[in-house]
Amino acid sequence: MRRRAFLSLPPLGALAACSPRVRDISGGFTGIAVQRGHALRDVLAQGQLRAPSEHRRTRVLIAGGGVAGLAAARALRLAGTEDLALLELEDDAGGNSRGTQVAGIACPRGAHYLPLPGDDASEVQDFLEELGLRRRVAGRWQYDERSLCHSPQERLYWNGAWHEGLLPVEGVGAATLAAYQRFAQRVAQLSGEARFAMPTIKTWQSNHGLAPAHQALDALIFDDWLEREGFRDAHLRWYLDYCCRDDYGAGSGRVSAWAGIHYFASRHGFEAPGERGDEERDAVLTWPEGNGWLTRQLAAPLVAKGQLHTATSVLRIAQGRHGVEVDALEHASGRVVRWQAERCVVALPVFIAARVVQNPPDFLRAAAARLAWAPWLVANIHIDRPLQDRPGAAPAWDNVLYDHEARGGLGYVDAGHQRLDVGAQIAGATVLSYYQALGDWVDGREQLLNQPWTHWRDAIVQTLARPHPDIAERATRMEITRYGHAMAIPRPGDQAFLSQIGLQRLPEKRYQLLNGELVAWLPKPATERLVFAHADWSGYSVFEEAFTRGHAAGLQVAG
Repeated sequence: MRRRAFLSLPPLGALAACSPRVRDISGGFTGIAVQRGHALRDVLAQGQLRAPSEHRRTRVLIAGGGVAGLAAARALRLAGTEDLALLELEDDAGGNSRGTQVAGIACPRGAHYLPLPGDDASEVQDFLEELGLRRRVAGRWQYDERSLCHSPQERLYWNGAWHEGLLPVEGVGAATLAAYQRFAQRVAQLSGEARFAMPTIKTWQSNHGLAPAHQALDALIFDDWLEREGFRDAHLRWYLDYCCRDDYGAGSGRVSAWAGIHYFASRHGFEAPGERGDEERDAVLTWPEGNGWLTRQLAAPLVAKGQLHTATSVLRIAQGRHGVEVDALEHASGRVVRWQAERCVVALPVFIAARVVQNPPDFLRAAAARLAWAPWLVANIHIDRPLQDRPGAAPAWDNVLYDHEARGGLGYVDAGHQRLDVGAQIAGATVLSYYQALGDWVDGREQLLNQPWTHWRDAIVQTLARPHPDIAERATRMEITRYGHAMAIPRPGDQAFLSQIGLQRLPEKRYQLLNGELVAWLPKPATERLVFAHADWSGYSVFEEAFTRGHAAGLQVAG
């Protein structure tokens, strides 16, 4: 590693010996059928594809039921195409934006919030308006108060106490505060030199690739850029590293300087302490089950019409002169079904798409060889009643632990924070969703696959015992979801490479969908019969990127 050697979690033996109650916390791995993905990998590697036992037809087939695949299905319906089917490997759709329940309490299995989308993400804005979450009142857009994150939104545990916000402020020196101010000014300056947008494809389209100012940032590792710019303050550097791990799964020693600046410039800038904040700018939408609430709304029409086929592995995608053939294994029955369609939206991660697409196009081969993915872990911990808290700021929705060792832990969100019953929040049980990014670990994926679930349980309990000494007594169950390839890591050069894929000339005319939504065509990776849609094609994984790419792909195959 460039910046630090492998850092392991605390040894298991010491924790188990000193805290026998930890062994009473039940649970296990859940949410991801790891064996299905590995079985698919092995079958493809050996070339042992079985002959199909059934044939089915549909006009458009969508391979992959993450946010991009679900958004493609919505766009198809709005364009008047109802003859479609969606195939998804897991037992429920949503990809990294799924929800679950632990002991009857809803909680996220992955992405847990959506910042209020800017005008560049107009497709997401229209979707939120369709759901009734966004409406115009007296000439201004307002969001549903019930879905906006309740206050207090976030706090930081450091120096033995809780502090409001996530930037270390209380007790830091004047040099640290000055570093915050200077970094805020630098972000604003860079935003003025070239527009940062989410989704990124909007800037690629207008610049015919990556803007020169972005190219300069994309060429450097973020840590190297920070060092060159003289940003050496330890508190600032910790915070920037945390932000990168939070959004990209890897820290400032792996991601590009473009990614480090984009984190702030594409959304709300960097707000230094003492600046007058824009409350709406910093607001986020969230639900007890996180973005699983959004993907459930997207999946509902597919479920109602029998168009969603879960627990199904895509084995082979082959395009011919007159259509597309897709072979898929249905895990419940063990049958291989051959789907025949006019067009196919390949909403699969790039490395999987490169394996299942027959005679893959050069751009797909190149992307699969170039991109790297971060492993990720989400642990949902059922707490039977409120935890003992260290002094300082009141319990918040997002609770982050300051950690110079950077083991990848990102803190936790409280699924009970969005409850409307304040009394239940104070006295009742809840679920804490703890996040661990493993993109900086030398063998993170191997550890995630091979370590027993109790390894992670014990280490997480020990970490959370710092701010909550009674965590081992209050926790009753922990369910751990493992993502071996959770998200693409935006490394140096990735944006320059990805921004050149699919920049074909498109009609400038805007089209009106069945719900009145006005849309314009966006460039995307595609062949004659296949259109590729996944956040991987943007180089990093957030809702706005996946949704916009899926939406654009759905419109293209609808014709």
